[in-house]
Amino acid sequence: MGFVRQRSRAHENIPHSRRKILASWEWLKSPSMIENLETLVALSKTGTMMETGTVLKISQSAVSKRIAALERYYDRKLVERQGRRVALTHHGTRLVEKVTPLISEVRSVFLEDNALRKGKLILGVSEAILASWGPSLFSRVHDALPEVELDFHAQRSPVVLDRIRSGEYMIGICTGSADADTDLQSELLRLEPMVIVPSGLAAIDFAPGAPLDVITIESRSGAWASIEDDMRRLHLRRSASLESFFAAAQMALAGFGHALVPEGVARTLAMPPQALIPLGAEGLNRPVRFVARKSMFSRPLVQSFYGEVLAEARRL
Repeated sequence: MGFVRQRSRAHENIPHSRRKILASWEWLKSPSMIENLETLVALSKTGTMMETGTVLKISQSAVSKRIAALERYYDRKLVERQGRRVALTHHGTRLVEKVTPLISEVRSVFLEDNALRKGKLILGVSEAILASWGPSLFSRVHDALPEVELDFHAQRSPVVLDRIRSGEYMIGICTGSADADTDLQSELLRLEPMVIVPSGLAAIDFAPGAPLDVITIESRSGAWASIEDDMRRLHLRRSASLESFFAAAQMALAGFGHALVPEGVARTLAMPPQALIPLGAEGLNRPVRFVARKSMFSRPLVQSFYGEVLAEARRL
């Protein structure tokens, strides 16, 4: 019996305009084919078999086997080597363009139908948040909603947003401006104050607005775009960039220079408040946002969870 006649409840949740398109794709019958196509999409973003394996949590050889299976199925060369990197061929690029929105649709449908029915929420959370004040906030939220199962994933904010778009995550708690993510529902939870950690925690003669070199987050971080303009306004110059606010703070503690980090990072590292220079009152804050696909955000369980998270965030 064909796939269309065996429609599940998840299939019935797909908008009618998508059903004929989805039903026409043979690969929807095969979970392994979906995995193979997801691997090709991931490879198109990472550019290497090793990084793709890391993202998907599979071996490099498994990535190669999945791509080879796709090439046999479509009887087309989909990737080609370019030194140590891998690039999509014309056929590979066209295939990725066609299947990416459909894969996202299928993932989203099954998340909504299966996870929500079980009272489960799959969250992507910024690493700096989940390593600082996030766990205590989520603990209080869970006390208020004990029937909800929370499945956490710590990632950098750009990765969280990508995985929400692809349907892997249902909700994101991450940093950055909402302007760049107009395709998603993005609600401000709080403005987390930024602080300066003096080098070696030694007292410095500094007043907000005076020029100062600081170690802080690198440009690909979701937080950087939201603090860059205010740093410039306050004459803070980035002397060195790191992939982690925690790393920047630790470098300052070791005497490698002053650091600019979120207040929660400094608190987690048990830095004495009197040694820090707060800049929240000067308008230098890191926006923390609740993000979801618009269809997901409207679901009652997600709305309840958002309400509790927002209430707890305002108490911080």
